[in-house]
Amino acid sequence: MPISPLPPLHCLIAFDAAVRHASFTRAAAELNLTQSAVSRQIAQLEEFLGRALFTREHRTLRLTVAGQRYAEQIQRLLGECAEATADLMKRRGDLELTVACSSGVAVLWMTPQLMRFRAAHPDIKIRVIVKDGITSLSASEFDLGVYYVRNDLPPDFAGRRLFDEEVFPVCSPAYLNGRQLAPADLVGETLLFIEDGQRKWMSWPDWFELQGVNAPKFPRMVSANYYPLLVQMAIEGGGMVMGWRHMIDPCLDAGLLVPACDATASLGGGYYLVWPAERHEHAAARIFRNWIYSETRFPS
Repeated sequence: MPISPLPPLHCLIAFDAAVRHASFTRAAAELNLTQSAVSRQIAQLEEFLGRALFTREHRTLRLTVAGQRYAEQIQRLLGECAEATADLMKRRGDLELTVACSSGVAVLWMTPQLMRFRAAHPDIKIRVIVKDGITSLSASEFDLGVYYVRNDLPPDFAGRRLFDEEVFPVCSPAYLNGRQLAPADLVGETLLFIEDGQRKWMSWPDWFELQGVNAPKFPRMVSANYYPLLVQMAIEGGGMVMGWRHMIDPCLDAGLLVPACDATASLGGGYYLVWPAERHEHAAARIFRNWIYSETRFPS
């Protein structure tokens, strides 16, 4: 039997975008349509349903009671459709694995981990996606990930803490040049800042505050929105950068960087192995999870 009644599916996409943005204009920008096209699709959906979904006021878009109820169901169904589609597109079998992480984790820590995992499990096909910030990650697009988490995990995710946060400044041996520095001495140094719009990571002001150092100005500051770039600048002698224990350890072990002083700090965050809370774990994910636990000395 045909599935009936079904509204025009393209109208549901427009409706979902309008609900999320509370604006036809911003929904149109997301969908690469004109504002009038989105408005027409919403009107077509309302005509099909026989009731209004939005209350249109001057520069304000509000859901009606019926619209709110319909939006909750449609968004859930569209989410399930997206997850089923992504799952089919990215996986052909139980021995395929999609791993997610931020750029810093990917460059500094995950790459050598994956090389060792591949050597131990050459039959597993691995795909890596890099997204900075766990809130930018969709549960439908990955199997397991490693992310810094400062507060609670997003509601769609489950996870287990791998490492506690321990943050300290690092620089090249040449830049330090044998000096013995206290936290207060670092204020006048060239400090490399990570631009973090989500304010999840510890910043230099956070670190100085936790050390009891008043640092209102940073006269020799360099900033970038890509943490591995700042690490490379520090390796080249361009200044001091915040280093996270475990992530920065390979650079310390190789002698490329050294601690700039003995002080460390924490905001209570840590690195977590995360996964979609409602996803059935397949063989490759289970093998990788147990392998990561063994590498970090966690029981499976």
